[in-house]
Amino acid sequence: MSMNVGEKKLKGATILLEALEKEGVDLIFGYPGGVLLPLYDALLDSPIRHILARHEQGVVHAADGYARVTGRVGVCLATSGPGATNLVTGIANAYMDSIPLVVLTGQVVTTLLGTDSFQEADITGITTPITKHSYLVKDAREIPRIVKEAFYLAGTGRPGPVLIDLPKDVLAMEIEPFPDEMKLRGYKVPGKGESSKIAEVAKALSECRKPVIYAGGGVITAGAEGVLRQLAEKASLPVVTTLMGIGCLPSSHPNLLGMVGLHGAVAANYAVDDCDLLLAVGVRFDDRVTSGLGHLFATKAKIIHIDIDLAEIAKVVRTHIPIVGDARLVLEEVLNGLEELTVPQATDWWDQLRVWKNDYPKRYDKDRLTPQMVIECMGELAGDDTIVVTDVGQHQMWTAQFYPIAKSRTFATSGGLGTMGFGLPAAVGAQIARPNDLVVLVTGDGSFQMCIQELATIAQNKLPIKIVLLNNGVLGMVRQLQKFFYGERYSQTDLNANPDFVKVAEAYGIRGIRVDSFEQVRGAIAEAIDYPGPVLLDFTISPDEDVLPIVPPGKPITEMLGR
Repeated sequence: MSMNVGEKKLKGATILLEALEKEGVDLIFGYPGGVLLPLYDALLDSPIRHILARHEQGVVHAADGYARVTGRVGVCLATSGPGATNLVTGIANAYMDSIPLVVLTGQVVTTLLGTDSFQEADITGITTPITKHSYLVKDAREIPRIVKEAFYLAGTGRPGPVLIDLPKDVLAMEIEPFPDEMKLRGYKVPGKGESSKIAEVAKALSECRKPVIYAGGGVITAGAEGVLRQLAEKASLPVVTTLMGIGCLPSSHPNLLGMVGLHGAVAANYAVDDCDLLLAVGVRFDDRVTSGLGHLFATKAKIIHIDIDLAEIAKVVRTHIPIVGDARLVLEEVLNGLEELTVPQATDWWDQLRVWKNDYPKRYDKDRLTPQMVIECMGELAGDDTIVVTDVGQHQMWTAQFYPIAKSRTFATSGGLGTMGFGLPAAVGAQIARPNDLVVLVTGDGSFQMCIQELATIAQNKLPIKIVLLNNGVLGMVRQLQKFFYGERYSQTDLNANPDFVKVAEAYGIRGIRVDSFEQVRGAIAEAIDYPGPVLLDFTISPDEDVLPIVPPGKPITEMLGR
């Protein structure tokens, strides 16, 4: 945006929209309010598309889902006060999972800031711990620079949400266009890591006998899936993933042992416990993997930790070779370094891994209606490009265990924060981002009701999302924990006042199909996939279905129940 004397003055709202266009924004998820009227008026003259959700939490989760399946920065918008505070859970969710968002909030006029005026909330203060950075704009001339900085911060380094708070008078202010130069002092994006550390990694790989790659969401964020696969195949390395790392290798890849941790595959957990070299890439050693026992995690291994965020290195476990850098660039350097070193083919190690895989396969009853069977059947009938979104709970873990994810950025779930209600609006964002791909939401009756009003957003925008509702009439994961660890003393987990979800869907103009027998499953799923519009599939499952295996609280990951 050049500055020419005498150039026509523009309102801050128009300058904001033009600055967003320059960043490639063509879509905003939003919900209006009084202080945003200048911006919503300007939107009528902007090519930027606006998707109206039915709750501000739906707005931010939709932007999050959009970002997860595209890798682009998601943008959302909400009004001041309760509108802004309703975004907090979604901002925290994106921050925990390193999802790039630019969050725009309306604010009261600058002369009323700090006076507790109507619908005022210090949203920059409230969100300071859960954003990479936040801005309170007090001069419309700062908008171009701030927008440019916000997108750069959100999408580079370790991605995350950035908030821009916009007082109403700033949006209404008329000014001449202003330059959009950045002033980011002290912000540096790590590159390919130190060459001496890369050499140490190559040497460690050449000397180990029981290696494991431990891959997380940072692999997908960095676009490092291809080089990770090359490294695994060339060096004959087994791979385990976190929940966020699912998709970095196809589920059918022979080197993939599965998800590690609380509900991980037995072979994956055993491998991590027994390995002598753990190459951790884009992970944060969270407690769902380590059981909060960093000192007892992979104790036999030399640990290499590759991460773009210095704060994650040695935060939880002792790291022998730390490398701060971009996962793709670092792995490319490691792969190149292996050209000059011999990589042992760990034959004995692979023999042991195959024994564990054969002795502890994934299993469930195949002669009755079970959630595992529903998810596997959906995976068989849907294509490799299908985008699978989940809410949080038992259904989330069953999907992670049994759905055959074939590609990166086709699995979107709330990992770090574990946000019930994430799934439905995130599926909205995913479907709008990739309109030609099939989007499937797997949810439970508890999570589904957290943001059920977004069925209206689906209906209004004619989004052909297929909703797989695993309906067990309870808060399943909480009930399972009470079953295993509280002597089956069930407290406040019974959802016996659930509505008829098929009728609810139909009330929104969405097709509903009820499935309550084993024989109906395949036909119902095929019918839903073939139907051109949105469909809700209500599967009646038993509340006694459990997610297995499970690591008891405070126990090492090898001490699994239900192996």
